[in-house]
Amino acid sequence: MRERQELDNAISVYKGLENGLDENVELIELGELEDDGDVVAEAEAVIKSLRAQAAKQELQTLLSGEADANDSYLEIHSGAGGTESQDWTEMLTRMYSRWAEARGYKLEVIEANAGEEAGLKSATLLIKGTNAYGWLKTESGVHRLVRISPFDSNARRHTSFASVWVYPLVDDTIEIDINESDCRIDTYRASGAGGQHVNTTDSAVRITHEPTGIVVQCQNERSQHKNRATAWGMLRARLYEAELQRREDEAQAEAAQKTEIGWGHQIRSYVLQPYQMVKDLRTGVESGNPSAVLDGSLDMFIEAALAQRVKGGSEGSEVEDLQ
Repeated sequence: MRERQELDNAISVYKGLENGLDENVELIELGELEDDGDVVAEAEAVIKSLRAQAAKQELQTLLSGEADANDSYLEIHSGAGGTESQDWTEMLTRMYSRWAEARGYKLEVIEANAGEEAGLKSATLLIKGTNAYGWLKTESGVHRLVRISPFDSNARRHTSFASVWVYPLVDDTIEIDINESDCRIDTYRASGAGGQHVNTTDSAVRITHEPTGIVVQCQNERSQHKNRATAWGMLRARLYEAELQRREDEAQAEAAQKTEIGWGHQIRSYVLQPYQMVKDLRTGVESGNPSAVLDGSLDMFIEAALAQRVKGGSEGSEVEDLQ
């Protein structure tokens, strides 16, 4: 039923674009016959809009990876820099939350580890919706912020880093074998504000897969059993994503997009002072409105990165067409 709904939606969009084009071409012809420049201009504007919609749909049809249609986990971790980086982590969490909400995706906070003074040390979001992983998979990497620090009494400019990791939710149709003897399970008290439950029971769960070093944790439920089940699901997803990445590396014979993240692997810079600009260092796409980007307007960066990754061009015509 899900596949049928997706196909129905795709056909509906295609027919809508086709009908819109036909109708507005006829309007242009009619406007030219009657020498009505306003009608011609209005129809041309609609066709321009249809072209942009068609470009987006073309890109969406290329989301044909094995897990592209799946829901997605998104982890954000603060880098060195204490409160500055933790505040930046919270800003990124809000940015991706707003992006997901604007797309109509459902959002669930799996884990949020509060900083000592402000912000978040880390956060894990589960974003549910068609092609959630496909759209987000190029967001993995290090994100850099430059601004006048609100935490510095001398109003000096600071640079902060946070890493983003995206991996697909693995459903029951995909078998992932995990040897439990390879895993270390730790329980601890949940952190954060709210109720008698917090800091009173060891309900939070952390699982470490020792052969790979992958660590997952969950603390959003009151029940340790529920948190444990969610953490196992996250571990299965991380191992599956690692296998997908290995296959992609072999097929494309190029460096992995989501290798172990270090501060030399920056993918995007967000500069608020001394000038205002957001720039993707992979595609060269820029925005002079960082406020809008931090409010969730990420599509121009995501689309360009996907076009580069899927079609294999570094700065090819596909990216230029999308821009």
